[in-house]
Amino acid sequence: MADSSLSRSRHAAVLGISFIVGMTVFGLLLGHAVRSFKRLNEFVTVKGLSEREVPADLAAWPIAFTVGENDLGRLQAQIESSRKTVRDFLVAGGFDEGEVSNAPPQISDSESIAEEGDIGRKRAFRYIAKVTVLLRTTQIAKAKAALEASDKLVQQGIVLSGGEYMSKPQFLFTGLNQIKPNMIQEANRAARQSAEKFAADSNAEIGAIRHAVQGPFEINDVDASSPDRKIVRVVTTVDFYLK
Repeated sequence: MADSSLSRSRHAAVLGISFIVGMTVFGLLLGHAVRSFKRLNEFVTVKGLSEREVPADLAAWPIAFTVGENDLGRLQAQIESSRKTVRDFLVAGGFDEGEVSNAPPQISDSESIAEEGDIGRKRAFRYIAKVTVLLRTTQIAKAKAALEASDKLVQQGIVLSGGEYMSKPQFLFTGLNQIKPNMIQEANRAARQSAEKFAADSNAEIGAIRHAVQGPFEINDVDASSPDRKIVRVVTTVDFYLK
């Protein structure tokens, strides 16, 4: 009987110790899990910027002008003569024939499109043609020089339509794909440096990336007077875990 009581006491003691050990281990694991969960919610969001100034590598200049005549045959002759004047001007400026092309003319007949209030008004010409000669070139310096000398066309009787948006010259940068990888790398590096500075100020360390978003690439003129110089810009937003 005494042996049976002693055995039960030992069994109870073992169970008690096992329970205490189990609860201790569970507490340690729970504390570790809580700390790990807390660390997973500690992060910093930073932005990284990469910016470069690059030269334009393509110029597109739609040289638009108007000609007028009362006879379609003479109008066509005027169009061809004016186109030749513009083409000769560009070739003299150092451009190849292949860099110059003609867009179809837009011809209006004043008699067929007379609007209310126009009846009885005498027009200078019955037929008006809007003509465009397009220069598309990678010779940026020559394109700028030609623009500066465009008054020579006016002196030769070419009535330029420079006020229209579609007639304005454009300077473009087409080499984005060549500089994209390095710029993304620079933006990411800048973001990490910002995160490391934040962590150092907070007595923490930077961990793995939690989330990252790359913004769109933007290409803009350096300023209004320098359309041949471009600023390429990209921003990345990165979340870093803190340790």
